[in-house]
Amino acid sequence: MELPDLSSIEAESRQLALSASPFELHGGLCGWLAGGGASVREWPARVLADDQLPTPAPNGPLDQLRLASAAQLSDRSFDFALLLPDADASLAERSGALFEWCRGFLGGFGLATGARPKLSDEGSEALTDLAKLAAAQAQSDGDEEDEEALVEIEEFVRVAVLLLHGDCVLAAQHRQKLN
Repeated sequence: MELPDLSSIEAESRQLALSASPFELHGGLCGWLAGGGASVREWPARVLADDQLPTPAPNGPLDQLRLASAAQLSDRSFDFALLLPDADASLAERSGALFEWCRGFLGGFGLATGARPKLSDEGSEALTDLAKLAAAQAQSDGDEEDEEALVEIEEFVRVAVLLLHGDCVLAAQHRQKLN
């Protein structure tokens, strides 16, 4: 299941007066889901910790974003995608969006798991690395080496999210099946 396009997400976010960027919203949603939060239509209120926020329209872009993200995280093919600007956007725009995505992820993950989630050693290390990325600043310009590094960081984030989802959701589901 593919993510809706960025412009439709931006439009519905503006309509609902959400203060987070689409990248931070998607990161928060994925953090919420990876931490075991429920896939519910009123996810922006949960992820942004504001019960006054309106619920996205059924089958609207934000609802589709939720459904696609939940499906991708649960899919065993590792076909999970981050909502980020296109590859033709500037390095500053793409790196800034990735760091916003990581900040959103940490917030949503923390809300879903609480202060002390049960993580594997690899999961703990991945969460620490995501926190470092969330604190990073966008790079204004760069060369081919910086472009390659950003692609590698994006892949690391993608795999880290799948690892954390495995620790918090899939492992818990597996334990339930055994009991």
